Amino acid sequence: MRRYLIILAALLVAVAGVAVLAVFRSPTLGLDLQGGLEVVLQAKAPKGREITQDDLNRSIEIMRQRIDKIGVSEPVITRQGTDQIAVELAGVHDAARAAQIIGQTAQLQFFDLQGDALPPTLGANGQINAATQLISILSGQQEAAKKGTPTQWYLYSKDKKRLAGPADSKEQILRQSGGTQPPGSTFYAVPQGKIILTCTDNATVCPGVGIPAPGATYYYLFKYQPNNPTKPIPELTGNDLKGDQVRADFGAGNQPIVLLAFTGSGGDKFHEITRDLSQRGLTQANLAGATGTQRDAFKQSFAIVLDGEIRSFPSIDFDDPALRDGISGGNAEITGLDSVQEAKDLALVLQTGALPVEFVQVERSDISATLGQDSLHQALIAGIGGLLAVAFFLLLFYRFLGVIAIIGLGIYGVLLYGALLLFNVTLTLPGFAGLVLTIGVAADANVVIFERIKEEVRGGKSVRAAIANGYRKGFNTIVDANVVTIITAFVLFAVATGGVKGFALMLMIGTLISMITAVAATRALLGFIGGFRWFNNPAFMGASAQKIPAWQRVDFIGRTKYWFAVSGAVLLIGVVSLAWQGLNLGIDFKGGSQFTFKTPEAHQIQDIRTQTTTLGVTDAIIQGRGQSTNGAYKEFQVRTGALDQQAQNDLSARLTSDLHATSVGVKNVSASFSRQILKSAILAIIVSLALIVIYVTLRFEFKFAVPVLIALVHDIFITLGIYSLTQREVTSATVAAVLTILGYSIYDTIIIFDRVRENIPLMRRSSFAAIANQSLWETIRRSLATTFITLLPVSALLLFGGDTLKDFAFALLVGILSGAYSTIFIATPLLVVLKEREPEFAKRKSAGLREKIDALDAPEEAEPQVVAPVAEEPVATVVPGDRTTEEADGDTSAAARREARRKRRKARPHGRAR
Repeated sequence: MRRYLIILAALLVAVAGVAVLAVFRSPTLGLDLQGGLEVVLQAKAPKGREITQDDLNRSIEIMRQRIDKIGVSEPVITRQGTDQIAVELAGVHDAARAAQIIGQTAQLQFFDLQGDALPPTLGANGQINAATQLISILSGQQEAAKKGTPTQWYLYSKDKKRLAGPADSKEQILRQSGGTQPPGSTFYAVPQGKIILTCTDNATVCPGVGIPAPGATYYYLFKYQPNNPTKPIPELTGNDLKGDQVRADFGAGNQPIVLLAFTGSGGDKFHEITRDLSQRGLTQANLAGATGTQRDAFKQSFAIVLDGEIRSFPSIDFDDPALRDGISGGNAEITGLDSVQEAKDLALVLQTGALPVEFVQVERSDISATLGQDSLHQALIAGIGGLLAVAFFLLLFYRFLGVIAIIGLGIYGVLLYGALLLFNVTLTLPGFAGLVLTIGVAADANVVIFERIKEEVRGGKSVRAAIANGYRKGFNTIVDANVVTIITAFVLFAVATGGVKGFALMLMIGTLISMITAVAATRALLGFIGGFRWFNNPAFMGASAQKIPAWQRVDFIGRTKYWFAVSGAVLLIGVVSLAWQGLNLGIDFKGGSQFTFKTPEAHQIQDIRTQTTTLGVTDAIIQGRGQSTNGAYKEFQVRTGALDQQAQNDLSARLTSDLHATSVGVKNVSASFSRQILKSAILAIIVSLALIVIYVTLRFEFKFAVPVLIALVHDIFITLGIYSLTQREVTSATVAAVLTILGYSIYDTIIIFDRVRENIPLMRRSSFAAIANQSLWETIRRSLATTFITLLPVSALLLFGGDTLKDFAFALLVGILSGAYSTIFIATPLLVVLKEREPEFAKRKSAGLREKIDALDAPEEAEPQVVAPVAEEPVATVVPGDRTTEEADGDTSAAARREARRKRRKARPHGRAR
């Protein structure tokens, strides 16, 4: 009693501690629950070296500095894999600007505009010519590109449309275009020592053009010799700047400018460059005899290039005496900027320094604040619904034990909330799904123990003794089942990306805490209450002794061929569907852009298609979501090929203005990142299966692991087949659900196999088929109860959750039902097939059922002299094997003795001898 009081006191202290912690902290909500921006950036290794951890660590620090300067609080920046960085910014108002600033490499370079330009960019008279088509420059460079190592590669289609590029190699080009070279396409290379620069409407003016046309891109060919020891081109880089002294300001005419400050060596280089420009322009003007405004045409410029794009090209006025000898002093200014915001953004990038390597954006998700609020509201309703359903089930079937379980669930919820606050876990939408699911995990642990307690009571033990034995015998089963769940969650956490990682983390934390509450909290409560006389009543907890019901005494093993035939037929239908129409892979596995939104009024899908077609997006896949009214919907998902930022902004604006769309969410996934997700998903499933097999082999034996593996593969293919038949979209959340299925499918299998292992030494005369049948009869109610109680919160997610939660819950629903089926009708019969090959069980194959069943056959109030012989029960019709009269008489006497002992114990105080 004292031990139980100490445990209860410790739990009360922990609950009080969580309450105090909740006063000072609140849970951290992920982007999908509060809105914001998530970007995944992948580092591109420079030629000749690999990406290092120092590169990623330095990049994370620079990105954090940039984010701090744009005013976003508490950014989440994490390293992902060996070459990726994931950035989460909650509550950003200008997602496009933030995404651009975060990943901008900021490779600042200064080129001598006239001195470094090459034909056809450099005209015969020294003028700069801009090309509107890149192919016009590349076509004339292919002969020269055959010598040396090309600087850049491009891929063009047969009709001269650019398919991919620029890239450092052909291999990178192929990765950009899906892995294979499209038929009729052609590679174009930029020769060694040369580079293509561009100029867009990001600049106020472009060389040889003036004011650029909206949306236009102009191309220029320049010398490129960065490793030249005596005269490198470009002549200066961002490394020559003092980042902390760069700032935005206003210049002449109140125009925005950026003030630059160079390092000592950088100032000397800049002085030398500007002096050469001044003297060259003066010489050319004098030789041409130019006067007045004619001399302006001979002014030389240096191009300021940011990430390969010309942003400004200020000229040196050689007639200004102050500039005749160049610009000294280590200071300069960038003019010609379009806006104050552009000046601030450029200064910001230069202040924080250049990222050590170039990054490309492989995934991006924009989630509006309203969409986040809607998701949070739906998730809360689903969570409350699941909790109430589980509580009602526990009360209905376990009476007072159900009350104890609900108190245990309450303690579990408080401790789980405390873990979220203590470890500052970011709660995402998939994470919330994991939280709701762990309600079922916590209840399952109680069900396993409570069923064991009821079984002990039916066997003749007092309530207090039944509780002690129930927890002792049920503990190993709980540990085995939950360890498998933790294994799959850990593997998922290790390989997953984004929100799925949050689901895995919540599942691990919830499973660990559920073991504590099931084993410690409820045990202490029952141990404390068990000291009261009124508690020593089996009927009070729904544990009145009774026979194994007739509906449970099915010859499961004898009908093995029928179960296998049913599974084979279902699997065949699924395989045919997979071969015929495949899976409806979502953006996570195919790449592209995806828009989700709601409209206040119902619209036909054709209305949405009109909006996308108007903007030139002809490959859009449009799906209505939610309830349909005459073919019209209020929720939509639009999936397209990869769209650039401008196209995304245009489509979002059109949907908002014309259809009054709200809760708009945008997600972008590159083709390379989608392939990475697919590989990670396959790897996670394989590793999970391997770890489960190893664990089951260690805890049982290898012959127990083989049926487990086959049953799990069976469940995976059943789930995939149903997804193929229904053509529901397969996302990364689906993979998370499939991995969760692996853990849950084996939960019931562990319960039954644990009982088989327990019955083997107790049933030394029966066949293994009879042992398996007996074990199924004893545990099937427990197995079905854990399945049903897990389905309750999953069903709540399916009914009340948003689209993401519903997709996730559907996969779980299919997998859990398939897992319950495979445990009883696939795994256990397969175990029988394997074990009956062993000599010990082979010789008993025809023995049938010889013992054990009578232990649960005696009615609760029957007197010893009227106990019916076991031979009168229809056991022989279930499992082959006759019993002799002597055996039946012996079993009857044994049953009578047990019943007499039970009555004596019941008459003693608290069921113990005094």
